[in-house]
Amino acid sequence: MAARLLFLLASLGVFLCHHAAAVHTPVAGGARAGAAAGAAGDGGTKVYVVFTERLPATAELSEADAGAAVAARHHDMIGSVLDDSSSAPDRVVYHYSRTLHGFAARLTEDEKNRLAGNDGVISAHEKVIYRPQTTRSWDFLGLPRHNDPTRLPFESDVIIGMIDSGIWPDSASFSDAGLPPPPAKWKGVCSSNFTSCNNKIIGARSYKDGNTTFSVLDDEGHGTHTASTAAGVPVPGASLGGLAGGTARGAVPGARLAVYKVCWEDGCSSEDILAAFDDAVADGVDVISASLGTGMAFDYAADAMAVASFHAAARGVFVSTSAGNSGPELGSVSNVAPWLASAAASTTDRRIVSDIVLGDGTRVAGNAITAAFGYLGKPSLLMDPAGDCDEKNLAGKRYKGAVLLCGGAEFAESAAMAATGADGAVVFRFRDHDMDTAFSDALPVVAVMEEEYDKIAAYYNSTRRPTATVLKSNTVKDTAAPAVAEFSSRGPNVITYGVLKPDISAPGVDILAAWTPKASISGDEADNRKAKFNIISGTSMACPHVTGAAAYVKSAHPRWSHAAVLSALVTTATPMGSGGEPEAELAYGAGQVDPMRARYPGLVYDAGVEDYVAFLCAQGYNSSQIATVTGKKSAACSGEAIAGAVGDLNYPTIAVPVLNYGVAFAAEFPRTVTNVGPAQSVYRATVTTVPGVDVEVSPDVLAFGAGKKKLSFKVRVSGKLVPVNGTMGASAAVVWSDGRHHVRSPIYVFPHKHVM
Repeated sequence: MAARLLFLLASLGVFLCHHAAAVHTPVAGGARAGAAAGAAGDGGTKVYVVFTERLPATAELSEADAGAAVAARHHDMIGSVLDDSSSAPDRVVYHYSRTLHGFAARLTEDEKNRLAGNDGVISAHEKVIYRPQTTRSWDFLGLPRHNDPTRLPFESDVIIGMIDSGIWPDSASFSDAGLPPPPAKWKGVCSSNFTSCNNKIIGARSYKDGNTTFSVLDDEGHGTHTASTAAGVPVPGASLGGLAGGTARGAVPGARLAVYKVCWEDGCSSEDILAAFDDAVADGVDVISASLGTGMAFDYAADAMAVASFHAAARGVFVSTSAGNSGPELGSVSNVAPWLASAAASTTDRRIVSDIVLGDGTRVAGNAITAAFGYLGKPSLLMDPAGDCDEKNLAGKRYKGAVLLCGGAEFAESAAMAATGADGAVVFRFRDHDMDTAFSDALPVVAVMEEEYDKIAAYYNSTRRPTATVLKSNTVKDTAAPAVAEFSSRGPNVITYGVLKPDISAPGVDILAAWTPKASISGDEADNRKAKFNIISGTSMACPHVTGAAAYVKSAHPRWSHAAVLSALVTTATPMGSGGEPEAELAYGAGQVDPMRARYPGLVYDAGVEDYVAFLCAQGYNSSQIATVTGKKSAACSGEAIAGAVGDLNYPTIAVPVLNYGVAFAAEFPRTVTNVGPAQSVYRATVTTVPGVDVEVSPDVLAFGAGKKKLSFKVRVSGKLVPVNGTMGASAAVVWSDGRHHVRSPIYVFPHKHVM
């Protein structure tokens, strides 16, 4: 069961190199790191991430000399709280000095507390474990296949940093045929034990508890899958055992990949993630893809992803993350900082089904990925194990060649069933939405709705020798797509109700992409099937779709900020509507990403470091918390910033938390748009809303021209909230249009105390 659940968590959703500039890389590598880990663990220590001020004297030094100076300073800091200061270097896990400032070290709680009072130390936090969150999808999004050679020079200048579980470089998805050498801006490297770098995979590093000598090769498949989704080259004839066949490709096949392996069998640790971000930004990536999460939102100053993403965004790097796989629980979205993109998972118009034919000819509709099982299509004896299909109930039993009837089990333990010799199983799901995702198991485990399960049970109970035939999976058209997956985490943003999260939705259900031969199809230890391509689901799969879309935008606008790219994606997204989705924008954000429209959005809502600091001030953060996020103790709140509201942030969406239904509310949101289209443009605002919510825009006409590239306006939202169409809140929008571009900003009003 453990293996099965771990793979479900992974599928639902996150290098060795001795480089002088990467100070953290050689510090605790090889055997020395392992020895230190063991000794420190025996002493009751834990790994803490310590953020420090930047040493000003290092600004004029070379990266190598600066790194040495930083390391010496960190050793002095650590040594000041140790009985034996000479052991300080052995306590270090990483030095962060390229774009972040601080270190990770093994300390006792008392040592950490004393260190926190050290001059130059901003804050210290215990490490956190993050988890990975996991063809046709790009066609579904309307992004054409790039056969135009004139696009290659633009795409090939874009570098995507994949912070994940590594990569399988031998996949056809990572061929560098026709690609020129890496762009001159690239400063990264490939690990000495990774010999597969080419003009496609141009960088490869690994991070594991301070040890940077481990292989970058992907043992799990997650990193290979996400990398090929974002930037894989077209591979005709890709499929999983003939299922979902077609051309597998990424959004920007010409883009380069830099791989930063931080995820291992035991998860993805915060100190490793910080080291990867530190390198990736300094190496010169344009976009970072991190399909990682914790299952809950953390305060920005205590969230490694938020802190690292802030420094990336401050340097113009777009950061794409997964919303999480804890849906449909409200408030479960985990990556919520406004300077990163949070992707929800939605369906495409291709659905995978696997039916069962009973001995009396009755065909029952089911859901599973039953690829590559040789005995599919052959009748098997239908047997009831008289209980759950788990290890406890099945231990010592034999059901060779049978299909098990597993009543009441949302997930069967495929390893336990395989040990009985069974050919497969039938389980039932309790909710319609539970059927929106198909899974692989070590043997065919077909999910059916309770009504269908009752048909099978009735046949079983009325037949002397009941049989069932599990058919091979096939694909059918899903006319209801796109719809948010049940597992996709929902808002509201529990750290800041006034910032709408997730930001956007992208395909994350039944996605075909490249796989590693080091992992089985299902990830179950009882499964020995291998494949070059695999089908998995999760916000981890949605994240690289947003990554690829952002890279596509960056290929046309390389100097755009993170905020500008996010605005382009959000304001051009296809509205999904709340029909059948009571959480509405709390589930899908602005709607489904549309890469083609995002490339030329017309207007963008831009923001930078000062805007984010003002946001943190309005959030009520103190100077220490702000310094933890920004890396600067000098970042202080002005009186104006303190008096501001979080809704003043120039964000492309508007979230309006209200006390409850029927309670009068009014809020005003200042916004500024930058014209990135024709210089002489006139935009007019239109409003869509629902009863109980009034939306006013002032001014409602924006005339851009010479010297007028940025114009401001205010949105006033007021009324008394009433439930509409079964939703929890009210959906509205402001759309600016010049006749060609349509720049849409969703507005969502919700009773935050009620929904929580």
